[in-house]
Amino acid sequence: MPEHREVRLPDGVRLHVTATGPVDAEVTAVLLHGWTLDGRSWHRQLAELRARYGDRVRVVTYDARGHGRSSCMALRTATLAQLGDDLAAVLDEVVPHGKVVLVGHSLGGMTVMEYAHRHPAHFAARTAGLVFVSTTAEGHTHTGYGLSPRIARLIRLAETTGAGMLARCGAWRPPHALLRALRPSIRWMLFGDRCDPADIRLVTSAVAHASLRSIGGFRASIGAQHRLDTLAALGRVPAAALVGDRDRLTPPPCAESIAAALPSTELTVCPGAGHMLMMERPDEVNAALAAVLDRVLAWPATPAAEPVAPGGAGLAREAA
Repeated sequence: MPEHREVRLPDGVRLHVTATGPVDAEVTAVLLHGWTLDGRSWHRQLAELRARYGDRVRVVTYDARGHGRSSCMALRTATLAQLGDDLAAVLDEVVPHGKVVLVGHSLGGMTVMEYAHRHPAHFAARTAGLVFVSTTAEGHTHTGYGLSPRIARLIRLAETTGAGMLARCGAWRPPHALLRALRPSIRWMLFGDRCDPADIRLVTSAVAHASLRSIGGFRASIGAQHRLDTLAALGRVPAAALVGDRDRLTPPPCAESIAAALPSTELTVCPGAGHMLMMERPDEVNAALAAVLDRVLAWPATPAAEPVAPGGAGLAREAA
């Protein structure tokens, strides 16, 4: 059965954490969700990991500050830098020993990069593998919403202005009636050709549990982050990057630049898929995660000294 617990951070924020599997498992996979979402977005990966690896792999998810069942926070802490520090704190308390594979979707992937940037020794000592899902190391550089550059600039301006207003609304949550009305827009922005109605309901429920401060407050930090240099300094840690070719928020150039910067990354482009790959293409995400975990499980050495199988730098494949 999943274990639920809270991690209290130095500034008083409480993070809701869910863990499955033994504390002394060979590897722990830590799954980090995207902006305005929560740990439930990984439900198709949680089931697959448990069935495939049993007690060999422990799985940890947590709701970022201001999201899901975690508490709200001061506006000044709605930054990727703070999320990177939060990840280090979660690892220290929940996964104090052993090898870790970090899996980040969108904001979660950016959190992993910020953790590597701000805590390089901590990262090197613990991290044995990485999986980046629909994320970017270049802020909003490539975000065009699938529209013309002029219209994209107008949308970004409106989005940035609106985010500033939402950030000042504190711990309030979006009204359910408004979110139901916005479902067609959520469907267009986040999903590609195929979409299970249950996934739209789950995403809408997650957004309903995110504070307006977190919805608006993180926007500036997300747009400004640039961490390709951080990735390039990580060495040959086993890694995967996945993206949908219909992703309007983090389109294929985002994943391509990650794969170019980080050695031993296998790049997977999913035709017809949007931003929510763990829901839209769970088989591809599960396969990429399993490939990284299998490599990590095959090497008993400590993460920092762990060798990597030859061949694999910047490999690319297209998922059917």
